[in-house]
Amino acid sequence: MVTSSAPGKVYLFGEHAVVYGEPAVPCAIERRARVTAEEIDEGLVVHADDLQLDGFTVEYVGDDTDHPDVDAENSLVEAATGYVNEAVAQVRDAADAPDAGFEIWIESDIPLGAGLGSSAGVACAAIDAGCRELGVELPRAEIADRAYQVEAAVQDGEASRADTFCSAMGGAVRVEGDDCRRLEGVGNLPFVIGYDGGAGDTGELVAGVRELREEYDFAADTVEAIGDIVREGESVLGTEDTETLGELMDFNHGLLGALGVSSRSLDTMVWAARDAGAMGAKLTGAGGGGCVVALDETDAALTALKYTPGCDEAFRAALDTEGVRAE
Repeated sequence: MVTSSAPGKVYLFGEHAVVYGEPAVPCAIERRARVTAEEIDEGLVVHADDLQLDGFTVEYVGDDTDHPDVDAENSLVEAATGYVNEAVAQVRDAADAPDAGFEIWIESDIPLGAGLGSSAGVACAAIDAGCRELGVELPRAEIADRAYQVEAAVQDGEASRADTFCSAMGGAVRVEGDDCRRLEGVGNLPFVIGYDGGAGDTGELVAGVRELREEYDFAADTVEAIGDIVREGESVLGTEDTETLGELMDFNHGLLGALGVSSRSLDTMVWAARDAGAMGAKLTGAGGGGCVVALDETDAALTALKYTPGCDEAFRAALDTEGVRAE
């Protein structure tokens, strides 16, 4: 029995645009998904007791079963089992053990669908734990690549490498298409996160941006402008110019709003953080609900978010430099 964990993330800049080859800068945060894997004779048993959802157990056996039969209306439950199923397929491939059976336990303090990279964390941790249980230790770069294959399969090819690379490697990373690298010299950023208790449908939101981009030239220009913000942000990341970073985050949020992926709750939290003196604030992730991230060295934005109607939880999250690891 082996347990591995991997961090969630926030986007400093670049979500949605990264799907179209523009750069993005996600940052790993000290909230983790933990997966325990134990080899069994056959099949797959998945226990998920803490995914910000009611716990569930799924069991399925047989080579002709690609996906579990989940009796649940919540698409997030279905997605969660899909990520684990695809991760186990990657483990079997990496270990050259096509018939390996597993019992899997998932625990996470990253809420599902909230824009904090829960699926990437679960995928990276599951691949690492499953491979270690079979006596195979993969380099982090390979875990990142295989976890990307997991997300691409579940998200019908709409995934980028940003979330999984960040979760596997830790720290602040830059992703542009298949070019992925860690950014060195980035100190701890004063992240404050607000969570509205909800979740957006990543696939639906990504598809909505794609439709806009294909129909309107100015929507395509908006996606490119987000890429320009990322490039400008890179020039100041790692310096003490957090004021400029904050301004660029504000620009990024405005452009994401123009693409239709923000929401009333996210906008309310963004403005509450800004009005409290945050250097910048924006949604993080696919949008539609979930989380915002602000930069604030004081406690003002944190306090303001805690008292903002529609904000279910507010917390600080330090930069996690470690990435996926065995526990």
